[in-house]
Amino acid sequence: MRRAARDHFSQRPDAGSRTRNTPGCGATTGHAYTSPAARRLDLAASVLRRAENGYGAWLDHIWPAAACTHPIRLHGLIRHVDPATGEILRTASTDAMPDRVIYKPCGNRRDRACPGCAETYRRDAFQLIRAGLAGGKGIPATVAAHPAVFATFTAPSFGPVHARPVRLHTCTDLARCRCKPEPCHARRDTPVCSHGRPMVCWRRHSPGDARLGQPLCPHCYDYAAHAVWNNAAGELWRRTKQDIERHLTALAGRRGLSPVRLSHGKAAEYQARGAVHFHVLLRLDGIDLADPARITPPPAGITAADLEGAIRRTVRVISYRTPPHPASPAGWVIGWGTELDIRVIRMRGIGTVTDLAVASYLAKYSTKGTEPAGHASARITPDTIGLYAHADGTHPERLIHACWTLGAAPDYVGLRRWAHMLGFGGHFLTKARRYSVTLTALRQARITYRRHQDAGLEHGPIESRDDAGTTLVLNWLTFTGTGWHTTADALLANTAADQARKRRQAGRDELTTEYASSTASEAA
Repeated sequence: MRRAARDHFSQRPDAGSRTRNTPGCGATTGHAYTSPAARRLDLAASVLRRAENGYGAWLDHIWPAAACTHPIRLHGLIRHVDPATGEILRTASTDAMPDRVIYKPCGNRRDRACPGCAETYRRDAFQLIRAGLAGGKGIPATVAAHPAVFATFTAPSFGPVHARPVRLHTCTDLARCRCKPEPCHARRDTPVCSHGRPMVCWRRHSPGDARLGQPLCPHCYDYAAHAVWNNAAGELWRRTKQDIERHLTALAGRRGLSPVRLSHGKAAEYQARGAVHFHVLLRLDGIDLADPARITPPPAGITAADLEGAIRRTVRVISYRTPPHPASPAGWVIGWGTELDIRVIRMRGIGTVTDLAVASYLAKYSTKGTEPAGHASARITPDTIGLYAHADGTHPERLIHACWTLGAAPDYVGLRRWAHMLGFGGHFLTKARRYSVTLTALRQARITYRRHQDAGLEHGPIESRDDAGTTLVLNWLTFTGTGWHTTADALLANTAADQARKRRQAGRDELTTEYASSTASEAA
């Protein structure tokens, strides 16, 4: 009964929606039950009514949010003001617009919540990561020659779990690996734990096996340490990067070289067991003492091999202890697991891992959440904790229960705040300040580009127009609800956006094929 209620709460499309008694609130109001056939007829009629009543103008109006699953609806006034005199030049009301509201994308980065906004976020993340490797968007092209590695830092073991070990991958895409795995936990003997469960598994798990990541014995698994490690992973990474940088600076000093610093781009990913691990791109930079903000090449005496050695050394020695807790008076020791993968990045498609592959990899995981661990929900509150946590429930339920229980202590309140993320409270995509361009800059560039389109301009910044820079735009807009006004509107908007995405993707594929053909002919 509890799980059924939880599933209903987390999956209903209007969960968490709020409305006001203002125009365009229909998407979040209740409806009486109608048969599926009647709903289909009503949907078809709504589509026809929209298509017959200014569909083109409506589509142009909602286009910025057309791909969004749950757009935000805003109602109010937009005023253009002369900043010198305070004179109101013109006023536009949303009452004169289609549906009497403005539609704004929700901006949710999680693919499960909103595929359209998540795709925009993923593309921005790709550009952000790629610029730090190859240059562009304000980053000098010389960064392409800086030593750089791609490292994966994993969590330690909290107890044996079902896994899919592969000794040698022959596939090119690990996300769709079909290589033959080794037995999960093969042993000559058949030991049992203190709870009478066998601690052995000879099955060769398939990639989609539901048992992957599940403990062999949930009673032996250290859920408390797992929850605390997830919550402390961000601080562990901060200390790790700091130690690597100090080690390389000391190494440069012993060699008589100028100091160096690390710039990073990092994406967090959940393993099937619910532990966070980090995919990190580490680039080695020099320091210009006259202009510390400038990105300069590192001294020639420091190589990618030195960077790799510093990473391996730090992972072996770095750890720290958390504050005392009633469940563990000495606290918990936080350190990395034994699995560490480091690959040197090569530019222009040469080597085992390329700049494009790394940027695509990190961008993909920036839109993921806790789904690989079998859990997805909004923030958990005292009213909803019973739907998601149980001391003897599933693996995610036990982990959330540990977060909530341990979070009662003053030094561990973050565990309750982030219980819906299994304890991890960090952002899924982070970077060093000097690594590359910011997401804010990319979003502003997109806004400027759209204004160019609206103004019919092809080149130059929007400020190049005669009246640019002399008008201040002030918005008096209020929130009226989330979601499309009707199901027909959602169908039409999302369909139009999907067709546009397919056209753009077809164009990219054609350009990629043309580029590959020209490169092959030049090589010949």
